[in-house]
Amino acid sequence: MGKIRTLMLLVLVLFSALVASVSGYEDERRRSERGEEESEQKTQGEKWFLLRHLHNVVKTDAGSMRLVKGGYRRGSFLHSPMHIGFISMEPNSLFIPQYLDSDLVLFVHQGEARVGHIYRDQLAERKLKHGDVYTIPAGSAFYLENRVENLRLQIICSIDITSESMGWNAFQSFFIGGGPASILAGFDHTTLSTAFNVSTAELSAFLTRKTFGPIVHLSGSHLTNIWSKFLAQEPHLKLAHLKRIVNFEEGSSPKEEESACSFRKFLFTLLNREDVVKRVNHKAPSTYNLYDRKPDFKNDYGWSKKLDESDYSPLKQSGNGVYLVNLSPGSLMAPHVNPTAIEYGIVLKGTGRIQIVYPNGTLAMNARVQEGDVFWVPRYFPFCQIASTNGPFEFFGFTTSARRNHPQFLVGKNSLMQSLRGPEFAAAFGIGEKRLKRIANAQREQVILPSSSSDSPLRMNMGFY
Repeated sequence: MGKIRTLMLLVLVLFSALVASVSGYEDERRRSERGEEESEQKTQGEKWFLLRHLHNVVKTDAGSMRLVKGGYRRGSFLHSPMHIGFISMEPNSLFIPQYLDSDLVLFVHQGEARVGHIYRDQLAERKLKHGDVYTIPAGSAFYLENRVENLRLQIICSIDITSESMGWNAFQSFFIGGGPASILAGFDHTTLSTAFNVSTAELSAFLTRKTFGPIVHLSGSHLTNIWSKFLAQEPHLKLAHLKRIVNFEEGSSPKEEESACSFRKFLFTLLNREDVVKRVNHKAPSTYNLYDRKPDFKNDYGWSKKLDESDYSPLKQSGNGVYLVNLSPGSLMAPHVNPTAIEYGIVLKGTGRIQIVYPNGTLAMNARVQEGDVFWVPRYFPFCQIASTNGPFEFFGFTTSARRNHPQFLVGKNSLMQSLRGPEFAAAFGIGEKRLKRIANAQREQVILPSSSSDSPLRMNMGFY
């Protein structure tokens, strides 16, 4: 009997071990599946809400335009009717005249520029500097110049994809002269020569000249017409000689050097466009400098600025708003919701995190972002931005509404937690009113909140530790 009991006890121990092993395996499998699900969710969230795929729209020796397409996903409610463009132009360069099928809102991130566009059938030119915002309506012909000698121009722009655009995932440029192809080249030459009132031979030479791309050096192809004008005044010179003597190359004769000085004076006068500036349309919109604007909100933890149609009327045409936020190290923009607009952000400085929440209350994305990253947040989705502890976090962006957005904050002194505080809200959370009041009043700050470090005096004073 003793041997039988020993054997039964051994079997029982082995069975218990087997059950524990199976149970442990199941627990591990569930944890693994949950981890894989969370990892997949994070990956999908970053795929949807971080726009990291830059596409080269224009690329020449004189500059480039890159584009991040909005977060449209076929068959999904997550779609974005805007693209974000990054224009970079070398010193002394020109983005040749064109018009788009989309509205543009320009923000000068670095450098200075001159923009010219057609406003009410007249040319309007404006100087743009660091921090300036300017709008160009769809269908308005425009050009951009960077005439600063030693500074690259960098512009961030919103490209509003309207219902009249050729598709959600594209916008179309129509180049008037030069570029990949001038729209004029598509017309029948006989018709076009009649329209221009010139011979077909002259027209052919005009339309078939060598192109240099949408962004050109001002010291190159853009000056060919200017050289031609000058040569009309100096018939003894040839174009090849003129190109050489403008750079004061060795071997130039005294007469050529004298002509070069004369040409440079002529060129300086023409490029400064003094005659044009006097007759531009002064009724055209002026620029608006975002850095010169006083913060709409500011406390010890950061500041924020927003620009809508009530501040800058040209935004009404594009239907977009603009904002700029600077968070001090470790601080965060309180969780909030945009009830009227989709929001786009471009990190200008520092590093941080963006957290976005799905309507069902699950985390959609918790991603680390750095300078140059682009993110977007769908309308109604709760989200927040958190600065890293090693430096300030600055981001600029666009919204899809030019009206005042009135974001709804979910946490903080001015939040919905305060506005809805009452028996109904307490019942929704399943807690008493006193406890709800204590939780709602724990955060004394609003909009931009302090760091969550454990030694925060505010957190200690409110009884968290």
